[in-house]
This record gives sequence, structure tokens and C-alpha cells, in this order.
Amino acid sequence: MGEAHGLGSRQPRKVEIRTGLKEEYSDVYTPEALAAIEALAALDDDRKAVMASRIERRTSRYRDHQRIAFLDPEATIPRADIKVQDARDGNFVGSEIPHDLRRQWIQGTGPAAKPNTPVERSIRNVAYALLSGADGWMFDGEDALGQTNTMALDNQRNLKLALARDELFLRVAEGVAGEMNEWARGFFGRDIISDWREQLDFTTVIFRARGLHLDDRHIRNTDRSGFSASIVDVCLFVVNNREALLDAGRSLVLYLPKIQTAEEAAVWDSVLSALEQHLGLDVGTIKVYVLVEQVEASFQLMEIRAVLGRHFVGYNTGRWDYINSVADAMGWDSSFIDPNIESIGMTYGYMRVYEDRVRRATNTPDRAGNFALWQGGMEPNIPVGSAKGVEDSMKRALEGAQREQREGACGKWVAHWKMVHIVRPVWEKIGDANQAGRAFPPLTYTEQDAADLFLLEPAPRTIRGARNLLSVALQYGNAFGQGMQAAALKPADFFGDDDVLYLMEDAATGEIRLSILWEWLHKRGRLTEDDPETGVKAGDIFTLELYERLHREEMEKLLGAGNRDVYDDSKATTLPIAGEIVEAYVKAELKTPWYIDLLNVNLDNFDLASARERIRMYLDAFANDGTRITENLDFASPVSRSE
Repeated sequence: MGEAHGLGSRQPRKVEIRTGLKEEYSDVYTPEALAAIEALAALDDDRKAVMASRIERRTSRYRDHQRIAFLDPEATIPRADIKVQDARDGNFVGSEIPHDLRRQWIQGTGPAAKPNTPVERSIRNVAYALLSGADGWMFDGEDALGQTNTMALDNQRNLKLALARDELFLRVAEGVAGEMNEWARGFFGRDIISDWREQLDFTTVIFRARGLHLDDRHIRNTDRSGFSASIVDVCLFVVNNREALLDAGRSLVLYLPKIQTAEEAAVWDSVLSALEQHLGLDVGTIKVYVLVEQVEASFQLMEIRAVLGRHFVGYNTGRWDYINSVADAMGWDSSFIDPNIESIGMTYGYMRVYEDRVRRATNTPDRAGNFALWQGGMEPNIPVGSAKGVEDSMKRALEGAQREQREGACGKWVAHWKMVHIVRPVWEKIGDANQAGRAFPPLTYTEQDAADLFLLEPAPRTIRGARNLLSVALQYGNAFGQGMQAAALKPADFFGDDDVLYLMEDAATGEIRLSILWEWLHKRGRLTEDDPETGVKAGDIFTLELYERLHREEMEKLLGAGNRDVYDDSKATTLPIAGEIVEAYVKAELKTPWYIDLLNVNLDNFDLASARERIRMYLDAFANDGTRITENLDFASPVSRSE
């Protein structure tokens, strides 16, 4: 196995674990899991190298006013031995689709743990997921999983207990099944679970590791530098659960987030291959979906698929992250200004083009004639609200699912278990396991193709839109600080209006909202409609004074909201910090590369003065030389406990 696909001759390297956690989480930090992490630790250098390259490319684009371009077809993909043209032609060894991934009409997504709750309550998340009737469930270690305290370890612990069918989990699952049926009888007029034990085996278990851009909070290198959260997540999940899954005839399946280039995919391939080698597994035992969340990835879809080779099974088309990546890639272009976020659906301009490229890439055969899967986007609605609100929202949800099915998706995501039986019938009615191999035109790589990946179309840019952006971004930052990276949110002006439903949101929702506000402010975006309340007229510029007024007003609404919408104990702690982060991001002349960084440096911090210092430290470091502060600033401090 060469260094491009594993560890080669590199030696294992020691890491440090935060004081006390090795003992407290000995069931997660098992000797075998820690041995795997240390065996792969040298690959953290490769991870840091491609992250540095990512920032360098971004800096060059902003400095030289460059758009992203397709790779040279005659070039060899970095860190791989595959020629770009061969990847585009399907001249590579790919993967067959394993039996438990061939039908994935509905995949649910969410974390396996709750913040600050004992195991018997926290593990209910897993029970809801595995009893939901979803074909697959992506247990999230990234955007939807809170990272306060030890939530990442609680997430791993709960999955291990559930997959081992621990007695505690089985007791919880039996009770949850009764609750789910009670809801279903009221909503559908019938049970949705007949045999809860049998139902637990229906859903394919999938794990989303954290992206290459993130450091782990509880493990670091012995030189005190941050260590890859990706390596930690993959090792803990695969090592601790491979026997339970493989012995049951199930696949080891991961979702890989935030990949921007084929070179980054090659680093992931090295991690996966090295872990398989370390555990004595055949190459390709671990299967992966790739979330296409970054516009740069849309320029290298076949190259990414080829590099991941025997591991790769499919792509997913998300929404929030991708919109943010487009805005970020064009941050230097004063003429590129997004409209209201509500206008940027999957049929809008650059989103429509991106989805089309993904479906073409998955339906291009590899050397053996294998196609890949395309999992459609997220349905964030939750059927909780007034009768009219639920009816209207479920109608939109079904229309979205029907559109994706017609376009060739093999299935889609839902953000809540209650949506599974509402949306799944769209695919059940058709009956085909998947649509892999459906005929679409081959991918092309012209200048027009590149331009269309940034295609803007006329759409509103309004004060109402700005308020929605601000309100949800502020609420999301507050939820993150409370340990809820997945939260049900809606703009404050609609609190108490049950006709407007809450939507399940994760980290990407705050990121794109701030990114659009940054565009409007720094590119002098013009509003398209009159607004009597503020006196704004169509054609007026979105100014700093206007932003500051809206920020004050939206924050006042949240401070005055009831505990149902904004926890009272957050109003003097995490909400003001969220406000500082929003203001710092939106006002900064140099666009911040990752909103999540500003959230992470303030995890488990409830002091506003300290938050201001950390925000300034981060922004100054990035402005000085492109450094992202990603390590846990509180690594040496005891883990706080609030349960």
C-alpha cells in the first residue's frame, strides 16, 4: 500500500487525551480504538497540508479576483495516481453498491446524543432513529451534533450501546416505540411500528464524521497542536462498532462532509485505507457517501469519486452549506450578491446547475460498469403546528420529494423521524430500489459550465429577508452555545404563529445567513422592495446603519421572547455571545472562512468579555497570515458538568 493510499512507512505517533476522559470514557477510548488513532496520527500532517492549501487558494482568489476553474484534463490528481481525464471517463476501479444501501428512499439525520442529559435520556435519539422506518439514518458527528462538554463522546457511546443491543438501550427503545405509535395514531390513524425489536434492524446505520477542517476537542498532538477530528471520529466509530455491524451482515458506512477537492478526497482515502489495513479489513470494506457541500467539489465530482474508488458509493446534494460555499468563493466579486435565502431553492440558478452535475456524475459508469447513488437534499419541516401550517408545510415537503424523484434522486433526507412516513411513500409508489444508471447526458467541462455554477437569477432582496437572516443566525449561535447544533428555529416575528412551522436547522444555517448579510453590507447590495417600517425604498443600499438597526431590533425580540423559543437562562450568557459573533462576522472587512470557527472558540464559554477577546484573537490571526485558530483553547481546563 503506497503512501497516497495509507500510512506507507510512517510510524505510529502518540497523542494526548484531555485529563480524566480516558478513564471516564474507557468504553469509547478503548485500547483498540486508541491504538488505531495513534496508528493513523501521522496522517494529521497530510490533513493540515491540504487545509493550508485550501486557505491559500481562497486567498489567491480574493487577491487576484479569480473564479474556480476545472482541472487540467492531462494532469494527475494530487496525492493519487489517477489522471484527471481517466477519472472523467470512468476509467477507474469503483465500488459495487452493497445490499443494505441499494434502497435508501429516506435517510434521516440527527445526532445520537442530547446535551447535558444522562445516558437513558440521551440514547432516546438513537431509538427514535432506528424505529423511524427510515431506510438509513445518518448519525451526525458534525453539523447537527453539539460539541459542548463531552457530547462527541456521548454520541459515540450511545451508538455503541445501541448497536450492541445493550439492555439499557432495549428498555429505552421499547418505551420510545410506544410513544411513536401514540403520535402516529393521532396523525395517521394507525401504528407505524408493529414489532419494535424487528424494526430496530430495518434501518441502515450511517455515521457522519467531522470534516477535515475541524480539530478534536479532547485529543491533541503531543506538541499541543490540534489533532484531526476526522481521524478521531472514524477510528472511534469503526473500531468500536465494526464487529457488531459486520457480524450482523451490515456495511460500515460513513458520510464525509466539506470535501472541496479531489486532493482532499485522497487524504480521506488514505485515512480509510490505513484504518482498513490496521484492522485487517479488505480495502473498500468501509463505504462512503460524500456530501457535496462545497462549490469547488462540483468542479471535480468525477475526480473525487475516482480517488475514493472502492470506498465511494454516492453523493448527497445539500443546500445550506453549498449556498455558503458559493457566496464564499465569490466573496471578492462585488457584482455577485445573493437574494433572500428563501429564494435560493434547489431549482434556483447555480443550485439547479450543481444538482444536475451531481446526477450526471453518479450516473457515469466506472471501469466495471458500476454506477453510484444520488441522495437528494434535506427536508427540514416538522409536522408540529396549526392544522393549516402542517397541511401547507407537508404539501411543500411532498412536492419537493416528488421533484427530486423525477429528477433522478435515489432518495432524500429528512431532519425529523416524524417526516419519514410522510415522505417515504413518494418512492414507495414508484417501487424501484434506486435510480442508479438512469440515462443523463455526460458531464462537460466548458467555460459556460464553469460560469453556470455561479449563475444568479433575479429574486427579491428585502428587509423582511434581512430580518429572517439575522433572527435565525442569532438563534442558531445561541442554540450552539447551549449544546444544540440541531435546533428547531423560525424568525422571531413568527413566534406564536403556529401557521409558520419551525424548521430543523444545523450549523450551516447560521453560516449561510451571515454570509449573505456580509455580501449585502460589503458589496452594497440594493434592496428590491419598499419597507414602510424602516423607510427603505426599492433601490436603496443595505447600509451599516441599517444593519445595526436591524441587529438591535432582532436581538431585542429574542431577549423578550418566552422560554419556549429562547431559553431564559441563555439570555445573559450564550445569546449575547451569539450576538457578538454575528456582529463581528458581518462587519469584518475580511470575510471569515468559517463561522463554525468563531462558535468553536467559544464553546463552554459563558463570559461575554472573554468571548470578545477570543473573537478578536481569531479575526486578528486570520487577517495577519491566514491562520485559523481551530484547537480547543480550554483543553487544559476540566470538562464542565451541568447535568
